[in-house]
Amino acid sequence: MLDIKFVRNNPDAVKANIEKKFQHEKLGLVDEVLALDILNREIKQEVEALRADKNRYSKEIGGLMAKGDKEGAEKIKAKVEADAARMSVLNAQEREVEAKIKKIMMTIPNIIDDSVPIGRDDSENVEVERFLEPKVPDFEIPYHTDIMESFGGIDLDSARKVAGNGFYYLMGDIARLHSAVLSYARDFMIDRGFTYCVPPFMIRSEVVTGVMSFAEMDAMMYKIEGEDLYLIGTSEHSMIGKFIDTLLNEDDLPYTMTSYSPCFRKEKGAHGVEERGVYRIHQFEKQEMIVVCKPQDSMYWYDQLWKNTVDLFCSMEIPVRTLECCSGDLADLKVKSVDVEAWSPRQQKYFEIGSCSNLGDAQARRLGIRVRGEEGKYFAHTLNNTVAAPPRMLIAFLENHLQEDGTVTIPEVLQPYMGKTQILTPKKG
Repeated sequence: MLDIKFVRNNPDAVKANIEKKFQHEKLGLVDEVLALDILNREIKQEVEALRADKNRYSKEIGGLMAKGDKEGAEKIKAKVEADAARMSVLNAQEREVEAKIKKIMMTIPNIIDDSVPIGRDDSENVEVERFLEPKVPDFEIPYHTDIMESFGGIDLDSARKVAGNGFYYLMGDIARLHSAVLSYARDFMIDRGFTYCVPPFMIRSEVVTGVMSFAEMDAMMYKIEGEDLYLIGTSEHSMIGKFIDTLLNEDDLPYTMTSYSPCFRKEKGAHGVEERGVYRIHQFEKQEMIVVCKPQDSMYWYDQLWKNTVDLFCSMEIPVRTLECCSGDLADLKVKSVDVEAWSPRQQKYFEIGSCSNLGDAQARRLGIRVRGEEGKYFAHTLNNTVAAPPRMLIAFLENHLQEDGTVTIPEVLQPYMGKTQILTPKKG
């Protein structure tokens, strides 16, 4: 969320930013919120004037009563009562106007970084760099659930009966591999100096609206019926929410944390959830990383975060690339974002396995996360990035480590988490 003062002083820049994001329907909101801002300031000025008059009238009434001029004192008291009634009306109007301003300000997109490529949607995202050489084996690679089924490692039919499409049972070696990847990702981030955390898996509405846009909220979040609670779509939500309404000491920054959680997503508008595959699902587990830092450090941490994911995948011998998200593909709170994509030998193309985002002070402004520094108080910057998110991670892993005989090799870094297993062998029959 932008500062209303910034919008007031830079309306053309705000409109230009909206145009860069191809959200032309929001252009009128800038003039609307500026008109409300003027009205709000006029209301505040009148309220202040009435308060000043009240103080002055109180002294006058005291003086008149001391002189015995009760008639004059009563006339001024009548003015005080009339002014009090007017203040009551103005206070109600002020609350209404400020609610309208906040609602509009929460829909006006954040100012994107100058380096962000301009494009309408994810088809115009820009490849930045590739890591490790992608390979296509000289044998056919089965669909990922077929690979899992060869190990007796997945049961979609039972999950469909129990919970519907978008859920799964993982079993045996595949379930163990799933947990091994998460454990390795956890320790990988701890070794890089991040504090490990297991957060709440439900959050209140004030946190939801603080960490994401209304459009994202509608498309993603599951609400708990009858309670002010939502299931998290990613642990970033509750991790950033941890700092709500706090005044941080500048010397304690940055906060660098890595968190584990299950994640729950409606996947609304995602062209349906696959019945057979596990690429887009309603429930999964993820290792996440977040940073809360000083504004001048946020771009440094942005680069560190996506590099962590690249390094993790490369250590497991999975080729990846980074893809700069264009303006139209950025969620409204984001300043800059890069997707990390893994190579799929079966499809002979890359697919998304994580996303790194710098949100500037947008989340901090909504949640009241401030910093006390030498030069005063200011809003912190927040960033987040996926470390690893099975089962997408499993898809990339299985396809890149599958051998012609159906076995799957386990890279050295993962073997301690798999009981020193070096090769997974399919089930007979």
